[in-house]
Amino acid sequence: MRAATVVAIGVMFCAMGVFALIAPAALARPFGIRLQTPQSRSEIRAVYGGFGIAVAAMLWWAAAGSTDRHAGIVIAVGIALAGMACGRLVSRLLDTATPFYPIWFYFCVEAVGAGLLIAIA
Repeated sequence: MRAATVVAIGVMFCAMGVFALIAPAALARPFGIRLQTPQSRSEIRAVYGGFGIAVAAMLWWAAAGSTDRHAGIVIAVGIALAGMACGRLVSRLLDTATPFYPIWFYFCVEAVGAGLLIAIA
């Protein structure tokens, strides 16, 4: 079950990464972000695309590896997801309320993913 959870979360990161590489404007659109320059598309491709695929690869490596490697990678990704969720909470404290999708939907995905990874590390 532990390996399946790590692999599944890796699949989500990989899907996000591939989507960001292929269609960065479509990935950013639900957040009201318009990518009008090559620099802005490059940023989405790098941070959401390249980083997402790298995280997926690390999670898959962790799922296939020793317990030492597994724990370090899984905890690191879990804490990163928790940090993303916390950033959304800070934004809610500093900004006005937002609809459930996309902000709170992704908050739930990040919080659940963080909890699962930290619990199984």
